[in-house]
Amino acid sequence: MGIEEYGGGQGPQSDVLVVTTNDIPGYEVRQVIGEVFGLTVRSRHLGSQIGAGLKSMIGGELKGLTKTLVETRNQAMERLVEQARARGANAVLMFRFDVTEAADVGTEVCAYGTAAVIAPRT
Repeated sequence: MGIEEYGGGQGPQSDVLVVTTNDIPGYEVRQVIGEVFGLTVRSRHLGSQIGAGLKSMIGGELKGLTKTLVETRNQAMERLVEQARARGANAVLMFRFDVTEAADVGTEVCAYGTAAVIAPRT
């Protein structure tokens, strides 16, 4: 796996800016729309679970599970951006991820933040 398969986040041309901060330098918040989130639940593939079990005995990174989690987080973030856009936002402030086990059958990933309308300071 190349480095591009381990990362995520937005591309440079996104129309909805997502940041982990409360403020964005050079911009002012014109309107707070409210909380938005993107949610996905992924089950684990039986083959990857067996491979992970074997790998855990000898140590090292579980690359298959890492790749699955990256894909899952990216999907949750895409859903967050879609919801923000649908509600008229052009930014999501205070962006976070929450990851939990979902009833022992998979992993729940929730991307959440505050949808807002921002504009450059004049």
